[in-house]
Amino acid sequence: MAQSGSVRDAFYDVLRTHGITTIFGNPGSNELPLLKRVPDDFRYVLALHEGVAVGLADGFAQASGVPSVVNLHAAAGTGNAMGNLTNTQSGHVPVVVTSGQQSRRYAALNALLTNVDAPQLARPLVKWSTEPLRAQDVPLAVSKGILLAAAAPAGPVYVSIPLDDWDRDADPAALRLLTGRAVHGAPVAAEGPLRALAERLGTAANPVLVLGPDVDNEAGWTGAVRLADRLRLPVWVAPSPSRCPFPTRHPSFQGLLPAGVGTVADRLAGHDLVAVFGAAVFRYHEAVGGDFLPAGTDLCCVTADPDEAARAPMGTAVVGDPSDALTRVAQHVPQRTQQRTPVDHAPPADAGGPPFTAEAILDAVDEAKDDDTVVVLEWTSADMIWDRLDLTRPGSLYFPASGGLGWGLPAAVGVQLADPARRVIALIGDGALQYTVSGLWTAAQHRVPVVFVVPRNEEYAALKQFTELMDAPDTPGLDLPGMDVVGLATSYGVPAVRVDSLSSFGTELRRALADDGPRLIEVPERRIRVSRHDGGSGTR
Repeated sequence: MAQSGSVRDAFYDVLRTHGITTIFGNPGSNELPLLKRVPDDFRYVLALHEGVAVGLADGFAQASGVPSVVNLHAAAGTGNAMGNLTNTQSGHVPVVVTSGQQSRRYAALNALLTNVDAPQLARPLVKWSTEPLRAQDVPLAVSKGILLAAAAPAGPVYVSIPLDDWDRDADPAALRLLTGRAVHGAPVAAEGPLRALAERLGTAANPVLVLGPDVDNEAGWTGAVRLADRLRLPVWVAPSPSRCPFPTRHPSFQGLLPAGVGTVADRLAGHDLVAVFGAAVFRYHEAVGGDFLPAGTDLCCVTADPDEAARAPMGTAVVGDPSDALTRVAQHVPQRTQQRTPVDHAPPADAGGPPFTAEAILDAVDEAKDDDTVVVLEWTSADMIWDRLDLTRPGSLYFPASGGLGWGLPAAVGVQLADPARRVIALIGDGALQYTVSGLWTAAQHRVPVVFVVPRNEEYAALKQFTELMDAPDTPGLDLPGMDVVGLATSYGVPAVRVDSLSSFGTELRRALADDGPRLIEVPERRIRVSRHDGGSGTR
């Protein structure tokens, strides 16, 4: 029950009901009435920009497995946040976005800081968007938003709340009912289609398994490993992944499928059945033509997202929880005994430099981390991680789901806040760092012990790679000279160092991982040229 019976008290009661006691935000005058009496059991995490706030909430929700709440400032703050909201939407991340609205009396006059047609502003990046008709409806809207954000397929929601609603009286009878609410269960796939898929996998001559981010959880990993082991299946990660859905040193693991139509078909050649779990079919990026599938190849996808099921250009689809489906399909396939041919691990990288190759940087990270370490990536060379990093647990890798920059730094802080038992290493390119660099301040203020590794190549390397693909060699604005990354970090209160050898890089990594606060390490990266068929992430 609310202590004083206000809408504000009811808001916090609803959040408590769902285990939410952290709020991310960057306030303006419209939001002050919500924040003037934050309960002692709540934590408010301040960001200096709304894009940082959404990135924090995104990482926190992914690592905690429950919805997070972020409070934004009216229309301007919502606009600042929408770049990172594209990643939240694409990643199926349950984030409840609240924003302050002008008072009901003055909003009709389009007074300063009025969010005109507020529910429309956040669309199409949210599952649901509303501005309650009455102050007494605010707790219900927030409750619905939390439950809807978590419902499969998960995703962000948006609630605009007028500033004069917070001090109004809540409806105590309605609040008693709201704080007792829960929604249990998730849609699971029907038994018939899964049995049929299991039978097809068992009789196929050369089936292959493709996994996506929605099975990066304990049940998904367990089911995927069991299915791969029983059928001796080769396992690929679907193009443009935001999570790691399978152990990267498992003998079935093949790596990452490229992001072009023709290149995906090339990698799947020779397989008569492709079984996809927890991924869209497929998230292409590179303009590489060709057939969607090789001749004689069938595909079946299991996804929790009906839109993903409907928009796939080929194959059959089953809608339901893909992690649950993996477990059930694995129960009904035969045990095969033929030998697997594991992919050869990449040899140790060239240790020459500085500057250093991306491979050498990743080798040093892999040597310094342990099985519990979480890696957050926003770096051109991210695709190299699949044969460089030994990832053995669910929730060990995060990447911006829509490819939008400015997500990695704050998301890493959010992940670390949600899961303090696992240390986070964030690999953020020097160009990507600039989008939400003020997130370093939040890390410093809350002593969030993220280790930020910034490979510095002084260019938008991915864009330079794409100039080859798009025949645009004379594109301006792709070089980034003159930035002092170490100086930026120290100005925000994060200790930082620049290294000039791989041995010193390893030493600084271990020192940072032993510290109880954030640290940044700048490492010079060699400029590289990657062919158009590498399956590149496409971020800068």
